[in-house]
Amino acid sequence: MSEGGVRPVDPLDPVHEDDLTARLKAYEGHPAAVAATGKDPVNVPMIRHWCEALGDTNPAYTGPDAVAPPTMLQAWTMGGLTGHTGRARAYDELLALLDESGCTSVVATDCEQEYLRPLRPGDEITFDTVIESVSARKTTKLGTGHFVTTRTDVRVGDTLVGTHRFRILKYAPAGRKKTAPRPARPRPVVNRDNAGFWEGVARHRLLIQRCTACATLRFPWLPGCAHCGDPGWDTVEAGGEGTVYSYVVMHHPPFPAFDPPYAVALIRLAEGVRMISNVVGTPYDKVRIGMPVRLEFRSYDDDLVLPVFSAAEEDA
Repeated sequence: MSEGGVRPVDPLDPVHEDDLTARLKAYEGHPAAVAATGKDPVNVPMIRHWCEALGDTNPAYTGPDAVAPPTMLQAWTMGGLTGHTGRARAYDELLALLDESGCTSVVATDCEQEYLRPLRPGDEITFDTVIESVSARKTTKLGTGHFVTTRTDVRVGDTLVGTHRFRILKYAPAGRKKTAPRPARPRPVVNRDNAGFWEGVARHRLLIQRCTACATLRFPWLPGCAHCGDPGWDTVEAGGEGTVYSYVVMHHPPFPAFDPPYAVALIRLAEGVRMISNVVGTPYDKVRIGMPVRLEFRSYDDDLVLPVFSAAEEDA
């Protein structure tokens, strides 16, 4: 039994929705914390960390007459990983009842705060928390569940300095939608300047442009030579050997058709030019600058073939 005599739910007892709501609402007005104390007095280091994290440079929060930012009100009541003294059983019983009814997930939805006087370094706070309201069952995009609102009155000595209302949704997750087909990998942009390169890739040949005037190799393909300016060119076929010149590991954001994390490398080909591609067949955290790699062509669907690189046999 809780402090108010509310019977905890029996998981074997079938609960009609109206009965469940009535049992949940019976917890309204019951304490969630009684005469709890803040883990630390209001202090300058926590104020400084808060202001640095939020980029708040208000001079009221520094100096000998500093006050704490009002929005830190909840911070002084937090119990950390070990919790705090004064916690009442009613709130835990309420959450357990929601868990047993299938509302096993939780998300914070909003809060309301009222500030009655500033908190200053050295203030030691106490607080009482009450279960203010439990809603009837609501349907949201996350799933169906109940909103639970608690009200915390924060005091310094006998003086009420602020009130904090905090609302969560305890819900049963909605059924997952059917898995959508995997998106197709993006198509390369093919134009008159690089069409020859992609025609070569389709035949599993990696072609490098060569200036017919000065023999300078160039990649990516360009309409003219960056060295001498001549527009004439022919091609040479890359042998397929190279090394990792540089690389990055993509973690975020996730793009459709890609599975992060993965390595995107700048490959220096044996012919001297560099190109960007993926390193495949090697864990992303094993890719290293200077690693020998070998060209291969990978089909991603019926219409897309891409040149990629894998670790050379002597480095595999």
